[in-house]
Amino acid sequence: MRSRNVFLLALGQALGMAGPGTVVLLGGIIGADLAPNPSLATLPASLGIVSMALMSIPGALLMRAIGRKRGFILGNLIAASGALLAAFAITQQSFVLFCVAIILVGQNGAFILQYRFAAAESVESAYAGRAISLVLVGGILAGYLGPEIAQRAQSWLPTQYTGSFVALAILYGFAILIITLMRDIRAPKLDGEPKGRQLSALARQPTFQVAVLAGVVSYGLMNFVMTATPIHMHSTGFGLQETAWVIQSHIVAMYLPSLVSGFLVERLGTLRIMLAGTLLMLGTNVVAMLGIDLNNYWVALVLLGLGWNLLFVGGTVLLTTTYRPEERFKSQAANDFTIFTMQAVSSFSAGAVLSSAGWAIINWFALSVLLVAGIIFLMQRRQIACARSLA
Repeated sequence: MRSRNVFLLALGQALGMAGPGTVVLLGGIIGADLAPNPSLATLPASLGIVSMALMSIPGALLMRAIGRKRGFILGNLIAASGALLAAFAITQQSFVLFCVAIILVGQNGAFILQYRFAAAESVESAYAGRAISLVLVGGILAGYLGPEIAQRAQSWLPTQYTGSFVALAILYGFAILIITLMRDIRAPKLDGEPKGRQLSALARQPTFQVAVLAGVVSYGLMNFVMTATPIHMHSTGFGLQETAWVIQSHIVAMYLPSLVSGFLVERLGTLRIMLAGTLLMLGTNVVAMLGIDLNNYWVALVLLGLGWNLLFVGGTVLLTTTYRPEERFKSQAANDFTIFTMQAVSSFSAGAVLSSAGWAIINWFALSVLLVAGIIFLMQRRQIACARSLA
């Protein structure tokens, strides 16, 4: 297994994913201070996810034209500009400008989520699961970096939280330096069918649909609960340090299983890993509804992170079995666009549902969706097993 790209992509993931961690921790708090209406507190974070969704297709097409490496560098450059703009927006107390800044930061997520595909393309297909999970290991460091820097740098400058976004811009600069060392990846030129199948034909495959469903459920529900958590903790009297600890632990839990999840996919199969992730995420909602002590928040968010990892890695590995090399960009773009669109919807709705219906409804809804998804995975177990055996 060629390890150079995988190692560099893992480092790039660690630095790049510090952005979402910072936005999750501070976006709602700053939004609540700047927004003209409390219900708009999560709007900046939601717009960041919308930006990620909208960039998923153009970003994939751009990388097909200019290569993975240049695309990843461009995404980090735009995000660094957005982080600096966010710091300026806070000093100006401008909610609109802050929203624009988070949009610029958010688009980089569409590029960062392509790191896992770049890793899979850098190794033999038999090691795709291992490469994907190893790249996601970089998120362990991101889980510490994002909330920790946001917290420690919040008072660097006279206006609170501006230093957090200046520090984030510096991290993006380091990410650019790392990506410049990466070997670029281009799809091999094949004879016979250079353009591949139509996207509609790809989307009709049951395995493609299950893979997309796994991504939608894992990211959508994870973001739904995670976005609401800092706001709910803040409203129940917990401070920034306690909230940062919970979010930090959650993000680390999202990526810590990546040390072994790729190997587990190889040993146990995709379906078992996806079902295990679904069960762990179900545990999140059960624990969250048992109480609102700090330990409840912590255990719930850790289970959420662990479950997300297994379900998302399983879905990603399954997706790589549904397309040919020349079809990779259209398949990956369609998958990520669907995931990010649902993630944006969940982020937009989290604040409104929390303020209007409460914490319990958020968890009951997530629990219901997970049960339905688990049933669908079991119903499609033959197709999933067949896809893995042919990979």
